Amino acid sequence: MGTEEPRTINELFSRAVIRSAARPVMRSKRDQAWRDLTGAQLGERVHHLALGLRQLGVTPGDRVALLAESSPEWSITDYAILACGAVNVPIYTTQAVDQVGFILRNSGARLLLVSTHKQLRRIQPALGSFKGKSAPPVILFESTRDASVEHLAAVEARGAEARGAEPGLFERISGQAQPEDLATIIYTSGTTGEPKGVLLTHRNLTFDALRTGDAIGPRADDIALSFLPLSHVFERLVLYVYLHYGIQICFARGVETVAEDIREIRPTIVTAVPRLFEKIYEQINKTAAAAPPWQQKIFHRSLAVGRRYAMLQDRGESIPVGLRLAHRVVDRLVFRKWRAAVGGRIRFFFSGGAALSPELAYIFLGAGILILQGYGLTETSPVVAVNLPDANRVGTIGPPIPGVKVRLAGDGEILVQGENVMQGYYQMPEETASVLVQYTDGVWFHTGDIGTIDGDGYIRITDRKKDLIKTSLGKYIAPQPIENLIRAIPLVEQVIVIGNHRKFPSALIVPRFEALSAYAESLNLQAKDRRELLRHPRILEFFKKKIDEVTPDLAPHEKIKKLALLDQEFSVEGGELTPTLKVRRNFVEERHRATIDALYPKFDVEVG
Repeated sequence: MGTEEPRTINELFSRAVIRSAARPVMRSKRDQAWRDLTGAQLGERVHHLALGLRQLGVTPGDRVALLAESSPEWSITDYAILACGAVNVPIYTTQAVDQVGFILRNSGARLLLVSTHKQLRRIQPALGSFKGKSAPPVILFESTRDASVEHLAAVEARGAEARGAEPGLFERISGQAQPEDLATIIYTSGTTGEPKGVLLTHRNLTFDALRTGDAIGPRADDIALSFLPLSHVFERLVLYVYLHYGIQICFARGVETVAEDIREIRPTIVTAVPRLFEKIYEQINKTAAAAPPWQQKIFHRSLAVGRRYAMLQDRGESIPVGLRLAHRVVDRLVFRKWRAAVGGRIRFFFSGGAALSPELAYIFLGAGILILQGYGLTETSPVVAVNLPDANRVGTIGPPIPGVKVRLAGDGEILVQGENVMQGYYQMPEETASVLVQYTDGVWFHTGDIGTIDGDGYIRITDRKKDLIKTSLGKYIAPQPIENLIRAIPLVEQVIVIGNHRKFPSALIVPRFEALSAYAESLNLQAKDRRELLRHPRILEFFKKKIDEVTPDLAPHEKIKKLALLDQEFSVEGGELTPTLKVRRNFVEERHRATIDALYPKFDVEVG
């Protein structure tokens, strides 16, 4: 094949392993020590597992489900499944048990690989839901004495024997994969209804990985920290990019250890979601609030200087000498500590999965921490567009990656065309036809997102088409930009704007309870419990005032008229969030129907 680009993930993997044979390509921490896996070691484990799966009867086209936390074993299993010509069906470790059962049944999974005994116990009801036929056999990453469950190491050992008996077998079977072969079925959790199985081929994934790499320009000497779930196509795709470029991938032990791991690893690239930056900023604010008054004054002055500096820099405008000097001072006093807290050598964070507040982006940019926001969907493998390290524009999701076309429909919906677009939804022809639409110039994917495109090709997402609120007065409101403004209030943890078929919009807010308690204490407010505190007139007045302060430029019909404070965070376990942390708006509104109704006068709801 010479210097041709890889056409399948199998080719991408094989070439990358050869190039990185003697270099550490993966690191993970076990028993308090970081352990390296070289390209040669990675290749050997994938070879053995692939042949072991083949010994268990896995053949091309078979579905193999994978339910595990992110780790080297997740990637090893992924590459091994694909090497067999089989189809990887990833399942979130936080997926509801009934949905796990649905995915296993709907996909027709031939095998199920599970990380831990704890996860296996959790999903037993799903395995027991198979009626009239057996549930798929289980392979466990952890060692086990359960005779009904295979151990991953034993499957690898079986594969090693097969490799010794028939040298070259792995190369023959992995080389049979074609670009149009199905590589994965990824079930999108969605905000309503049953999960939909997105069909992605080797061509889809390989194209998106190569073109995303072209856009962001990773370097072979980069070090990446991975902590997002690999069951999400975003992190999985990024790891394909890293492998292709020979970048060392360091797996965090978990979300709760990210802060410690990032200081130890000192990465240059980190993929993240906006929630991480919100949490980091929340912790910074909390630390500042506990400092002496003079330090608090320096902190707030630093934020103002950094934000102004970043805005001018982002717009390509001239930065006054006085502001440059002030920024140099606050950088030495405050911002260098922020950079040290994230390892001290970050080139950029790569943010996806949800919209990043421009306010937050400016704050971090002013501190010398670059966040490149991108955009994509599972249906587009996923990356459609991304900001560039040397051409970042806050508030946008960047221009399309090379080879991908983006345009707007008449109603502002973003349409995508390219080799990264899915083949369809598994066994859902009507749903597929509704989003993959034939035009005179080919098939275009309807994303469901509303946006704009400027003269330089930079895209802005303004809202989800289905999330647009239509008031009873006929006015349309895009809730997400308003939510981003409200989320910038330090005491706001989560927010959802509601008002469909109502006279005006209102907000449901989950406050940051610890900070709110401290604020109430400073006012000497008395409340017997959290619920009473959240209904206190002075607390409600405080939040309304802050909302008005951050939304002065909204049109009159967009102004938040009323609000309610909720006493529990939205969560995946509670059903308010999807596994990718998107708010299930319909679910939230239904759960809090009584609270919402109390915000509006009787008979305010539009009928029909």
